Order: sequence, then structure tokens, then C-alpha cells
Amino acid sequence: MTRTDDDPIVLTGANLTVEAVEAVARGGARVRLDDGARARMAEARAVIERLVDEGAVVYGVTTGFGALAGTSIAAADTRRLQENLLMSHAAGVGEPLPVDVVRAMLLLRANTLALGHSGCRPLIVDRILDLLEAGIHPVVPSRGSVGASGDLAPLAHLALPLIGRGQVTMGPAGGSATNGGPSHPGPVIPALVALEEAGLEPLVLEAKEGLALLNGTQLMSAIGALLLADARRLVRTASVVAAMSVEALLGTDVAFAAAYHLARPHPGQVAVAAQLRTLLRDSQWQAHHHADRHKVQDPYSLRCVPQVHGAVRDALGYLAGVLDVEMNSATDNPLVFPGLPVAATDAVGTGGGLVISGGNFHGEPIALALDFAKLAIAELGSISERRTAQLLDPRLNGGLPAFLAPASGVESGMMIYQYTAAALVSESKVLVHPASADSIPTSANQEDHVSMGSIAALHARDVLANVERVLAIELLCAAQALDLRATTLPGLRPGAGVAEGLARVRAVVPHLDRDREPGPDLAAATALVHDGALAALAGPA
Repeated sequence: MTRTDDDPIVLTGANLTVEAVEAVARGGARVRLDDGARARMAEARAVIERLVDEGAVVYGVTTGFGALAGTSIAAADTRRLQENLLMSHAAGVGEPLPVDVVRAMLLLRANTLALGHSGCRPLIVDRILDLLEAGIHPVVPSRGSVGASGDLAPLAHLALPLIGRGQVTMGPAGGSATNGGPSHPGPVIPALVALEEAGLEPLVLEAKEGLALLNGTQLMSAIGALLLADARRLVRTASVVAAMSVEALLGTDVAFAAAYHLARPHPGQVAVAAQLRTLLRDSQWQAHHHADRHKVQDPYSLRCVPQVHGAVRDALGYLAGVLDVEMNSATDNPLVFPGLPVAATDAVGTGGGLVISGGNFHGEPIALALDFAKLAIAELGSISERRTAQLLDPRLNGGLPAFLAPASGVESGMMIYQYTAAALVSESKVLVHPASADSIPTSANQEDHVSMGSIAALHARDVLANVERVLAIELLCAAQALDLRATTLPGLRPGAGVAEGLARVRAVVPHLDRDREPGPDLAAATALVHDGALAALAGPA
């Protein structure tokens, strides 16, 4: 059965997709808990309650946390223990995460709890979904996670409003803030005020439930999922922008021939070459200069677009595979396995199940994938800046004016656009240093190796925003060059996809007929890139 936009997303814990995450985070799609998941959660909850009644020693349930795991907690103090856990761990700092990331975190946390291995009541998931439905968005500082034992500080801030603590904003789901939009529109208010306005009561957490809300990789996974959604559109947009530059620079489509790329059949390379053929189809410009020996071969930034953009596409495929597993996994600790017999020395059992402490909260899988993805995305910017340089240099652009200025000398044209692109590319080179290569022990050396996955995620968002702007700069330069080139090829048409791309640019940015302040043009082009308005021209994803 195919879900429509009006159908709620049903959380089972096992089949959440990146598309669903974006629909909830940015589109405000409704969510409900699957009945089967509700039953599994109740079964696991019964195991925890029996262990508490029996006085068993269970990490985080009847003991302290981290290096305090050897400290026993009396049954009478279990509720206070869980509340103190949320308050004490909410030590994040820095600018707040944007609303789309916060909504994605809420959804992902609810989904991992729905698997039924965390031992919390279904009521916890219901209340998380209530926050999404009511548009109550916890204010979550962006810094403070080392990526193991999960994203502790951010998740503590995320969970505090459930018990009537912390701060929130109220409002609808919104688009991504990666290109400079507001991260938390609306006033910041106490969570208790927002709950009262929505008719919701603060929860009183029972044994294990505070810990169940904190252990996990939901910050890095939420950023990763939204990053992937944006990057998939960006890599297709990059094909459109590159094709526009190829036409403007009188490049050849011969290097994009299907037979050539099937001789080295990396999936991304083959797909991007096909996109370029689609974009350049029916080009009278190509036919006009195919027989011209003005170039034996195009520069790499034109000729190797399938190889470079395709490798980026394949790297994003790796991130997609990791996210598909991570978003639908139990990243809590300890985990509850109802019905399993006691079969491990360090496991705690009861007549109805088993509790095992381990390290599923460790962010290494997603940290490595995000480091790989940000490196790949940066390459889209690196090769784009080189095409921009080609377009502006009169020695390389095939007879177009210097810096594409109608009156070079009196006017500077687009000279400084390339400076900005170079600055953004240089910044991204610093940001792509692998965060996962670092580890600083925490919790008195109990947690002696961490992933730094949240840092990889935050840097990946910054790289993505930089590359969107770099491609927007190339897009403006390519559009200007296409306009100027058309005057030298009267009556001839560029490729169909290129012509449509140019039309979409010109719908929001006029031709540069004399020097003007670039700010509005750059903002409009960046919005065009960020919103994915050009991506469909490249053909199917």
C-alpha cells in the first residue's frame, strides 16, 4: 500500500526512511505509533518493572551512570534518578539547532524507542509525537556531544520538555536553515508554558525512561538524514549547472558517451553521464562545433564531470546505507530482550526476559559515513569553482569578455564572484578534516573512546551550505556566459535541459547588462540551488 501525503507515518522502529524524516521535519507530516510496536514496548516495560521489584542490579535502572555505574540506587529514588539524569546532562552550549533538525531528532528518538528494546512505556513515544503534532520544538544547543555514549547533552535538552523543563519554541515545521534561514523562529518560552497551552501534562519518568531518552545517535542521524535529502538534490543540480557551463564554454558532449562510461561502470559515473546527455540533448550548439578543432580535449572540470560528480553520488549512497540501518536500530543502553533466557554472565535476567549492557550508542558508523559524505560534497564545490574560473578568464572562455562584463575595464563584471567561490572552497577544505579521527575520553575514562560524530555532522552541514553557494555562483556565471554566447550563435539553440535551466535562472535573476550589487542575485541563485528547483531537469534521481 502506497502512503499518500494525508496518511500519517506509522512508526514501527524498523522501516523509517530519509524521505519520511524530511516529510515530518520540514513538511509537518503526521506520525502515529504502530500497534505492534506499542505491544512490544509494553512487553519490554514489564521486564524492567519486574527487575526493579526484584531489586536486581541493572545499569541506569538501579545504578548511577557512566563512571557511577557502581553506585546502587534505592527503589524509592528511581524516579528522582531519571529526572536528575535529564537535568544534569543538559549541558549543551552554542547556537540552537534549527527546527527541522530538532523535529527529525524527535522522530528518530521515537522510532528507536518503538523497537521495544528500551524498556520505556509507550506513553513516552506518544508524548514525543504530541510535541511534533503541537509544534513544540525544544531548544537544543548545537555543541556538547562527543558521539558516545550517544548524543547525550543534545538529547537531554530534547527530552527536558517532556517533564516540563527546558525551553522551547512553538510553530509549524519549516524548511532547512542550512543556507542562512532562521534556526528557531518565534520567541523562546519555558516548556511548561508550552505544554499548558497545548493541553499536555508533564510526564513523571519511571525507572530506565530518562536513560532511554538520552542514549543514542539521534543528533548525528537527524542531521545526516536531512543532509542526505539536500545533498541528493544538490548533486543533481550540480549536473545541470555543469551542463550549462559545458555549453557556454563550447565544450563537447563526446566525453559523456554511454559506451565510454560503461567501460568503467561505477554506478554514479554512469548515472551522471546519462544526466549530462539528457541535459545536452538536441543541442544545435554542439552540432555546430563538433567538427571544429578548437580543442582536442576539454579541461578536466568539464570532461570529468561524470567521474567526479559520480563519485560524490556513490559516496552519498554509502551514507544512505548507513542511515537506513542507524535510523531503524536500538541505540540505547542497556537493551531489553523480552522472552530471552539468561545466557550471558553480565546479563541481568528475569523470568520474562534479558537486559544486556553494551555499546550500541557509539556513533562510529555514522561518524565515519558523515566524514566521507562531507568530503564528497566538498568536491562538488571544488570542481565547480574551477568551471567558474574558466568562464571568467578571457584566455580560457572561448572568446567571451573578461569576467563576462559587457564593458570590461570600466566594469568588473563577475570578477569577484570567483573570489567568493574560492573563499568558500578553502573554508570547506578545513571543515572536511575527519572529526572521527579524534577522541577525547570522558566520564573519568569509563568512556575512553568516542566518535565525535556530532562534529562530523555539524561540519557536513556547513560544507553543504558552502557548496550550495559555490554552485549558485557558477550558475550565475554560466547563465551570463550563455546569454553572451547566444549572440555569437544566432538562430541556434543550446541543449534542451540547458535552455530550461537558463530560463529558470532568468525568472529570478536578470542578465547582467552593467555592474550592480551582487547580493540580491547571489541570494536568489542560492535559493534556486538550495530548493532543488533545477534538480528535476537532470532526469530521475
